[in-house]
Amino acid sequence: MVSFSRCVLLAGLLGSAIAATPAQWRSQSIYFMLTDRFARTDGSTTAPCDTSKREYCGGTWKGIEDHLDYIQGMGFTAIWITPVTHQLQGDTGYGTAYHGYWQQHIYELNSNYGTADDLKSLASALHKRGMYLMVDVVANHMGYDGAGNTVDYSVFDAFNSQSYFHPYCLITNYDDQTEVEECWLGDTTVSLPDLDTESSAVQNIWYNWVGSLVSNYSIDGLRIDTAKHVQKDFWTGYNSAAGVYCVGEVFDGDPSYTCPYQEVMDGVLNYPMYYPLLRAFDSTSGSISDLYKMINTVKSTCKDSTLLGTFLENHDNPRFASYTQDMSLAKNAAAFTVMADGIPIIYAGQEQHYDGGADPANREAVWLSGYNTDAELYKLIAKANAIRSHAIAKNSGYITYKNYPIYQDTNTLAMRKGLNGSQTITVLSNKGASSNTYTLPLSGTGYAAGTKLTEVITCANVTVDASGKVPVPMAGGEPRILYPSSLLVGSVVGC
Repeated sequence: MVSFSRCVLLAGLLGSAIAATPAQWRSQSIYFMLTDRFARTDGSTTAPCDTSKREYCGGTWKGIEDHLDYIQGMGFTAIWITPVTHQLQGDTGYGTAYHGYWQQHIYELNSNYGTADDLKSLASALHKRGMYLMVDVVANHMGYDGAGNTVDYSVFDAFNSQSYFHPYCLITNYDDQTEVEECWLGDTTVSLPDLDTESSAVQNIWYNWVGSLVSNYSIDGLRIDTAKHVQKDFWTGYNSAAGVYCVGEVFDGDPSYTCPYQEVMDGVLNYPMYYPLLRAFDSTSGSISDLYKMINTVKSTCKDSTLLGTFLENHDNPRFASYTQDMSLAKNAAAFTVMADGIPIIYAGQEQHYDGGADPANREAVWLSGYNTDAELYKLIAKANAIRSHAIAKNSGYITYKNYPIYQDTNTLAMRKGLNGSQTITVLSNKGASSNTYTLPLSGTGYAAGTKLTEVITCANVTVDASGKVPVPMAGGEPRILYPSSLLVGSVVGC
């Protein structure tokens, strides 16, 4: 076990985070990984990892640092790693705590991932590249091997008494918010003792702890696990104590439920968009209209849709490719993730078209792909990230302009982001890889007649016609992203 001080150290002693504010996070693009499943210190690309066993497979912070070229090669500017705290030890009925969400000692690090110096080194290596570090944190619960009525509370550091916890009860009704916040996650095999976050003693411990964690390890942002299981007013103080951008996991697709959490923390994961995004592209008969509507609903319901975390895959939901193997559908869904509002989040292995279903199958070892930079989705994500970053650099208003859907039909969605002739136009299709070649005459782009545009996925050039329509070349159900040709000079888009 490795430990860190309970005191907040002066940032200058260890090197400070290079950015922290929500405004600075808007322009980032995040690559998310389970630390245990991305890269090993020994650099192996053949070490076995049987997801069904739910065991540690050997991923480390040093392994991540050694593969930052792979991540940066896709255009990512930030990484999000799973919780760093010391975990429940040994094998349970559900395997080990390789994922990091069954913590027991909050003042110690998980030695399976490396040392304190390894974590600091990873932060430093990221900052030298101009990249950010986001760390997952859990304030709702601890982890215990056994039923909730058998918990030995002395095993938890800081929270070593039953007085720090809500009385034992399992959540049975997710429509009862009091029960969601005060009863326990987990079950009688692995229980997740629920901290009494209404208690000032618990609040003081967490607020001091999170400030120390951020300072000691030069962390730039936090992803907050199980945010909806803690009363809202706890998060205002937690976000403030952290002093960096915080994005919460509110696992619910109803924007009227999810969006209000943005009143107490900087952002939330965009689950309201996730479900219609999945439905739009998981088959050639998906609902484009539901996605079109949700773009506008989230814009009008959430405090700031440009600070949400937009995603298609994560470790809690089945991989997209478990629904369909159609590569063109995967490309369209990934292109939406990068080009729509919010901070894009790509889950490690998505770029390799991993197809694991529900947990634990969706927690594959990325090293087994050989970190293939010729993979189709790797290259598509790199293109999308490149044009997004370039558009932001060319016009600072691009990132705060809220994505505007301009066209839909049964199989097509087009959307505009940006203003003043420097906007991107993204055209998405769920017709699938076997669809025919055709030209889509697109109105509402905001481009003047005669403007020359480049379609950056294929590097094809088109010109806005006299009526203001853009002739978008569609083929094989692939996504299309258009940008003014004259503004591409000096970009790394490759066209």
